[in-house]
Amino acid sequence: MTQRDELASRSPGESDGRVDGQPARRVYLRTPTRSDRAEFVSLMRASRGFHRPWATAPTDDEAFDAYLVDARRADFEAMLVCRREDRAILGFFNLSHITRGSLQSAYLGYAVASQFANRGYMREGLDLVVREAFVTLRLHRIEANIQPGNQASIALARGAGFSREGFSPRYLKIGGRWRDHERWAILAEDWRERNVRVGVSAEP
Repeated sequence: MTQRDELASRSPGESDGRVDGQPARRVYLRTPTRSDRAEFVSLMRASRGFHRPWATAPTDDEAFDAYLVDARRADFEAMLVCRREDRAILGFFNLSHITRGSLQSAYLGYAVASQFANRGYMREGLDLVVREAFVTLRLHRIEANIQPGNQASIALARGAGFSREGFSPRYLKIGGRWRDHERWAILAEDWRERNVRVGVSAEP
């Protein structure tokens, strides 16, 4: 059981006291399961206009089942971000193309359901994802590719300590078009130094 699934096993409203040296968060991460299909698909289907043209997410049963298959791969970590008070699914984070050996890196993707946007949930969730990546998975680098016009996503990455590394023209095909992206990344040592500056533990 991962740390994120251990948190998910607690009863709604049950607090773990403090997280990362700070008051307990409103959200937790857990692995998606087949029983999440109806709730997840309904949320993502209702959010299609909100996500366009920035991201794509499973919006039917077939796509969600394929997502679960991906979640079982060794190079893919699927994480639902859920609200602690009622266990509602708020959105998701994925770490994909996890590479070991001399790289120890992964690509980060994410999306929030439109009804839960602009409430700070994803900011709290991303902190947990980065900790999962660097402490539990022991990665060295996480990269997020974000379209230049997606200011909310850029602000989310920047707020979590990611730095802009460059620009990739026509990098990903989304909604039938090749779209430019900015490369944002964070390194494990920079994350740990940042935590020291703000007095947050970087230990498990």
